[in-house]
Amino acid sequence: MQIAFDNELYIREQANFIRERMAGLQSRLYLEFGGKLLHDFHAARVLPGYDPNVKLRLLKELQNDADIVLCIHAGAIEQRKIRADYGITYDADAMKLIDDLSGFGLAVSAVVITRWEGQRQAKAFKTKLENRGLRVYTHAPTRGYPTDVELIVSEEGYGANPRIEVSKPLVVVTGPGPGSGKMATCLSQVYHDHLAGANAMYAKFETFPIWSLPLKHPVNLAYEAATLDLRDVNLIDPFHLEATGQTAINYNRDVESFPILKGILERITGARSVYRSPTEMGVNRAGFAIINDEAAREAARQEVVRRYFRTACEHLMGLADNEALAKAERLLQELEIRPEYRPVVLPARQAAAERAEKAGPAPTATNSSPTIAPASQADLVFCGAALQLPDGQIVTGKNSSLLHAPTAAVINGLKQLAGLPDGIHLLSPLIIESIARFKTEVGSGKTPSLDVDEALIALAISAALTPMVQACLDRLHELRGCQMHLTHLPSPGDEAGLRRLGVNLTADPVYASRRLFEG
Repeated sequence: MQIAFDNELYIREQANFIRERMAGLQSRLYLEFGGKLLHDFHAARVLPGYDPNVKLRLLKELQNDADIVLCIHAGAIEQRKIRADYGITYDADAMKLIDDLSGFGLAVSAVVITRWEGQRQAKAFKTKLENRGLRVYTHAPTRGYPTDVELIVSEEGYGANPRIEVSKPLVVVTGPGPGSGKMATCLSQVYHDHLAGANAMYAKFETFPIWSLPLKHPVNLAYEAATLDLRDVNLIDPFHLEATGQTAINYNRDVESFPILKGILERITGARSVYRSPTEMGVNRAGFAIINDEAAREAARQEVVRRYFRTACEHLMGLADNEALAKAERLLQELEIRPEYRPVVLPARQAAAERAEKAGPAPTATNSSPTIAPASQADLVFCGAALQLPDGQIVTGKNSSLLHAPTAAVINGLKQLAGLPDGIHLLSPLIIESIARFKTEVGSGKTPSLDVDEALIALAISAALTPMVQACLDRLHELRGCQMHLTHLPSPGDEAGLRRLGVNLTADPVYASRRLFEG
């Protein structure tokens, strides 16, 4: 894939622009850091060449001037909300973020639990952080928000929140995922600073949508695809168009909330707002670091397809509604592409078809049990997987009594990368059968075949005795960023293993088993 983004140009442009904003205010700037601060894989997928941790490098550039405050919504802690790309809860992600920042020499000054109402899990999280020496603040839901500006900007509104102690001219306010309360925390701090006589101000850092790209640019449409659950819609910023006569792209929530936000800032400062539009409120310069527009367009089209498959699978599992799925389909139509535009889709389906043809016709369910198959028929769904290697070559895998389909695809891909003949067994059938017996006889499992996670462990053990296997393991890092498609929903072990490898996975919305519990 061609490089579309220049990280060094971006860091210089973005850091200089933030410094200019700070100098223009001549006071403390509270900067709401939207999106993912670390491991921004969405940006890396739609802007090839984008370093998923480039924002961290930006903070390193600004660290002498910046404090970092982390926000997390108490409700997200209580509901055990999951970050999809890691499969961990938001509170665990918050702790991981603190550790990751610390590993790069950046300290989190404070943690704020927002919309605090004494939730049990949130209390436990607060205690856990305080016992580890972190400063934790709690902010209750803001009274009067969003309509009663007079109440919001009062001792009963923002004034009810404790002031977070910071010392540097730039305060970066971040959090795990949307809805963490970053904006309210920033405005609360601006309120307290003005009470203390400091002329603080608020600004917003958000990578997507990219305001300097056209409205229907695939990169901006990919943002809509990534926020289907939030119902975000890109639009031309009407405030910016009226104030400057220039077209800039923003999204519906920012545009809808701008009059309220502008009114709050004017109420706090007692002066006319320095911002005429939500675009002026932002400091995003990502669009100016795109060096290959066509490469970015193609990568974004592929991302929209990936998001479509993810939404279709979530719809099957009851995690996404009809509206989200319909929106994903409309985005494909806007780009004039189909799900099969993703190169690994058709080869995976062909592999599944070949597996089914080889197995012959499957028994049909009886009239008395039309939907629930007996245990002996649990493997009647024939699965295929396709993996695109870094050179563009596609290898496939099929499920069997020994291996899951994605496991077979990964092993075939490693053999291809290491230059080994296809007939060579990386894992001895005896080893696989021994593990399968352990799974079924000791672990009481019903599926003896190895998933990706299990196969990686088996390969690591075999590598100690077989140099050929070690040669394949030495190529594992080359699978990072590769594309894979499955004709069925992945098992937890397949999903965990592929996530560990950094493979970009999609799947058809089909269960791998007809048995309800296993599916």
